[in-house]
Amino acid sequence: MTEPSILIASDSFKGSASSFRVAELIERGIRRVLPQASVKRLAIADGGEGTVDAVIAARNGEIREADVLGPLGDPVCARYGLFDRDSAIIEMAEAAGIALTARNRSHALRASSYGVGQLVVDALDHGVRHIYVGLGGSATSDGGSGMAKALGARFLNASGEDVAPGLAGLRDLARIDLAGLDPRLADTEIVAITDVTNPLTGPSGAIAIYGPQKGIDVRDVGAADSWMRSYACMLEAICGRDIDVVPGAGAAGGLGAALTAFCGARVERGIEFVLDAIHIDEALEGVDLVITGEGHMDAQSAFGKAPVGVARRAKARGIPVVAVVGGRAEDLGEVYESGIDLVVPAVIGPATLEECMADAATLLPIAGESVARAFLLGTRARRVARP
Repeated sequence: MTEPSILIASDSFKGSASSFRVAELIERGIRRVLPQASVKRLAIADGGEGTVDAVIAARNGEIREADVLGPLGDPVCARYGLFDRDSAIIEMAEAAGIALTARNRSHALRASSYGVGQLVVDALDHGVRHIYVGLGGSATSDGGSGMAKALGARFLNASGEDVAPGLAGLRDLARIDLAGLDPRLADTEIVAITDVTNPLTGPSGAIAIYGPQKGIDVRDVGAADSWMRSYACMLEAICGRDIDVVPGAGAAGGLGAALTAFCGARVERGIEFVLDAIHIDEALEGVDLVITGEGHMDAQSAFGKAPVGVARRAKARGIPVVAVVGGRAEDLGEVYESGIDLVVPAVIGPATLEECMADAATLLPIAGESVARAFLLGTRARRVARP
């Protein structure tokens, strides 16, 4: 048998191993069975954690660091990427991520996306004219108002004074002044990349769905959503369209809405953007097997998550796809219907989640070995089935 060509393109196992590390460990297991196989590795992400690293590695870009204000106003050193001479890729969580707050009520009301706007300004200062903003992992529910402030907008109360940072400021918001908005935005393409399609307000909006996990008390959701509705009306007046219903407007606590209204951004599915950016279609040429994966696979994985995005591209070329996962739900029917042929859990025995996450260097090579043996089994079965 000719040695197979294998592409590994897995999402990170969050809290355990990066996309790069996952691919490395799976390859280690594959080579126990297929030592001469041709193995290619691509880092992937869906617009959240790992997006900058995936794009910059594939496009030979550079990582830049900038000192910005974190969600609570503390200094944060945030990373973003520059590539293709005039393009930048930003993960909003670098400047305003949920890991930078205590996820309590006070922090949820104060958390601001101001640092994200500072990253946009830094990119503009470097001559960038195409900016891609990943919206995953946010601590904020400020409707992107902090980001817009960093770009020169002013958010004023009825007395003409600046409102407080964060969601709490939207309660007192009476007027938005765009006189000082950075004029370079008019000549800059900005794209918001996300794997969610939530509107800005309502039962499926930024506050109702994501607010409690950021620390908003469930008893405050109704009032906070009313502040966001008033804000949405002001955004509509600014840009002449109903921003509230734009798919993804509610991503990152409403940052999707602000990018659309203040920056003229369009919203794209994160995984599709990343797969195009890393040229996965070219990488799939001549491949016999694709291995993807993520930390936990369930029915939600079929809706915009990285492994299914990879699987759809592979299945369009008739390439079998195996997903290596840290854990899985009992029912994965929608995942299989989306193009994944086999799911291989990495767990090999009773263990706590913490133990599994700490033992990736042992578990993932074993899973890679299992995938290689399953591939060989399928190859032999096809030979036997031939007339």
